[in-house]
Amino acid sequence: MAMASSWIRRRAEQAMKIGLLRAYRGVGVDPDKFLRQLHNAYGLHVTSFRQMQAVPLPVIDYLADKTMRASMKLAMLEGAGAGLGGMLSIIPDVGFLGGITWRMIQKLSLIHGFEYTSEDDIADLWVAAASAAGLDMGKDFVRKQVIERFVPRIIERIAVKAGGEIAENGLARMVPVMGSVMGGTLNYFFVRGWGRRAQRHFRERHILLRNSALPRPS
Repeated sequence: MAMASSWIRRRAEQAMKIGLLRAYRGVGVDPDKFLRQLHNAYGLHVTSFRQMQAVPLPVIDYLADKTMRASMKLAMLEGAGAGLGGMLSIIPDVGFLGGITWRMIQKLSLIHGFEYTSEDDIADLWVAAASAAGLDMGKDFVRKQVIERFVPRIIERIAVKAGGEIAENGLARMVPVMGSVMGGTLNYFFVRGWGRRAQRHFRERHILLRNSALPRPS
């Protein structure tokens, strides 16, 4: 049992690392396309995500919640399908899970008004990803490094954290058919937990920025 758990942890860490690196180097969420989706689905009337400071906070909370729920549902369906294969399906599922989580974090960033057009923005996005994983990555850690060195290091730490979480429950995924139910359920709660931490991170930053933009009493 311990050997199986250790094997799952190592392979899950590797798969999560590969999944996140692939998501980072590949095509992420297109802000313009996502803005159009929000406009069509919810009637959001802003021309850029930088205008989200003018959107009522309850609306932002609602959009964030809907975004997380969509990602949770996608992760659950993927986990249920992958779980049919038992042990052999665990590793591909983890890589896919990393991509789902990363795109969710990108969307939450945009909803709270934080675009990722510069290296500083991208660094902030990865700090949020670390926060979603339950890691504390101080801003000083970011400032001392260039983005090419910073991202792989933070991905390494996120992958270790995710690998531990997955290994704790991974044995339940190893039984075909029953693993389908467990795979979908575990993926659902994995994305929910990371999404809530990421939302809290962005919400706090959004409120600080919103308050700093308020006119000061004379």
